[in-house]
Amino acid sequence: MGKTKKQTQRPKGVQEQEQPGLFGRLVRGFLKLVWGLAWRSVAVLLLIIAGATAYYYAGLQGPETLFEDRQVGSVTLKDRQGEIFAWRGEQYGGDLRASDVSPHLVNAVIATEDKRFYSHFGLDPRGIARAMYNNWRAGRLVQGGSTITQQVAKNVFLDATRTVERKLKEVPMSLALELKYSKEEILSVYLNRVYLGAGTFGFEAAAQRYFGKSARILNPAESAMLAGLLKAPSRYAPTNDLATAQGRASVIIRLMEDQGYLNSRQVIEALSNPAQLSDAAASSAGGAFADWLLDRGGQDRFFELIKAEDVEITTTFDQVAQAAAEAALVRVFEDRVRTGSQAEAAIVIMTHDGAVRAMVGGRTRGAARFNRATQAMRQTGSAFKAVVYAAGLEAGMGPLDTIQDAPLRIGTWTPQNYGGDYLGPITVKEALARSVNTAAVRALQYAGEDRVRALAEEMGITSELAPGPAIALGTSEARLIEMTGVFATIANGGRRVTPHGIQAIYLRGDATPIDARDRGPSRQVISPRTAGLMTHMLKAVVESGTGRRARLPGWEVAGKTGTTQRARDAWFIGYSAEYVAGVWMGYDDNSPLTGVTGGGLPAEIWREVMVALHQELTPKPLNEVMPSPPQVIAATPVSASGDTVVERVFKDVLDGLSGGGGSSQDWEPQAGNDR
Repeated sequence: MGKTKKQTQRPKGVQEQEQPGLFGRLVRGFLKLVWGLAWRSVAVLLLIIAGATAYYYAGLQGPETLFEDRQVGSVTLKDRQGEIFAWRGEQYGGDLRASDVSPHLVNAVIATEDKRFYSHFGLDPRGIARAMYNNWRAGRLVQGGSTITQQVAKNVFLDATRTVERKLKEVPMSLALELKYSKEEILSVYLNRVYLGAGTFGFEAAAQRYFGKSARILNPAESAMLAGLLKAPSRYAPTNDLATAQGRASVIIRLMEDQGYLNSRQVIEALSNPAQLSDAAASSAGGAFADWLLDRGGQDRFFELIKAEDVEITTTFDQVAQAAAEAALVRVFEDRVRTGSQAEAAIVIMTHDGAVRAMVGGRTRGAARFNRATQAMRQTGSAFKAVVYAAGLEAGMGPLDTIQDAPLRIGTWTPQNYGGDYLGPITVKEALARSVNTAAVRALQYAGEDRVRALAEEMGITSELAPGPAIALGTSEARLIEMTGVFATIANGGRRVTPHGIQAIYLRGDATPIDARDRGPSRQVISPRTAGLMTHMLKAVVESGTGRRARLPGWEVAGKTGTTQRARDAWFIGYSAEYVAGVWMGYDDNSPLTGVTGGGLPAEIWREVMVALHQELTPKPLNEVMPSPPQVIAATPVSASGDTVVERVFKDVLDGLSGGGGSSQDWEPQAGNDR
């Protein structure tokens, strides 16, 4: 009998398991492959992150080395009373640790930027996930998920541009920061490095800039306003729009309440009393003056040496004078200028020695964009006649001498008077007071054109003068500050005046100046007698001539109007025994003014300014010299060429008969006298 196969018995209830099919085996194999690749990739990624973290960690130094990294220094400008009125450059208030600043500020920053700062390890997965979801719903980037640690990594060590490479580098750098530094140290770096608008870096600088106090003593409302700047420093800067900054601060206050940093009483107090700017920050006055000083300084080698330092500059600026100038400009434009006019104006106020007290660069209040007082080159019109007659007096002319107001021809050019009429023989004093063109040209001939040009330069006009004798009528261009300096030279007894604004420069924190501007006596460019006679003549301009609207009750004043062809520019520049002020009006595109001459609105603005400046002062007389009786030769004054007026007229007649032989140049007068 053969052997039979032994049957294997399965336990009861156990069914035979089917072997997986081909598809199942493929799926299982694929999943194993993916899993293998995944954990190996994660392991490699972790190794890379660990290596990068170790690399960044090794390069980290003490946290205090990271507090500041400005590329340029800052300038703090103080007025003549020692009060701050402007800041420039990159402001940094000094190192402050998180433990030094107001607890309200720390809480406001944490509530706004990273509420889990003290619990995460540099990255906040929940915050990242929430930001990704909100951005997906909005279809655009509306929220960031960066922690404070990541922001320190970005701001201090990495390129701030949003790139995938930069975001990847943030991870190991943030981990390295968390391993190297304590939370308090990371927060300290953050508080010192962030940009907070208006040129400020760090919360100490911002607290000083906006509130005039240290970040150590900020209240909840002030802390919330500064924390609100982190989202958009320029947009929420309180110096740009205080109401917007306060609205943003109210949002931060509610966040602080939600996170338990403020109780209901503190919230009510903060919302009822929003943060306010300090007086210095609230006043945007002095922007044109500050820019003028630093633009000039940019050409000064001394400023090159200190541009990386924090400096304080004491200046000649007077905030009372500035307020008077701005108020006068607003008042005249509101009362006398049609609504919607785009006409511009500029004002310069200085003392007789050239110390600039105030400056308005245009009708837009605040930091100067285009400073019409110091940058605009405009034709001077009849205001230039002050130089012409000063040269004439220096050459021997007298205020009571007779000068002809009669038709005049030089080559092919025939200067015309405003209105076209002629007065005949008049005194030099009356010719200036009534701004007679033909007389001014004869005064130029008497003094000599070269002498007038040289004197204009000596009195402070730096621009090149226009060619030909038409310069007597103000065809040349100059800046308002230069022309005001010309009149200051006359008021200063003939000593050259250079408009200036710097008194001393200090490195911040030092009591001894590194530069003190001791100017000493200036150079005599016209004789004291000529200066006194010019004052006498310029007084007549205001008392009985074209500048009557500039009369100052109780005070003797002297000045000159100026209006160019088609009234493209209108000027009034004058002085009392205390101040010299210059006013210009015109359009930036050189369009003609309508119904405006130098003796009109500019003279009225000048008077409004000077009335405010002299309210608390005791009237003083001008330093004028009374003229001598006219000389016998007054009717035939000697020209620079040695010809008498009779000889000169005879030559003019011959020139006219021959078609003009004096000059082949067609001198086109572009300036007229004023009414």
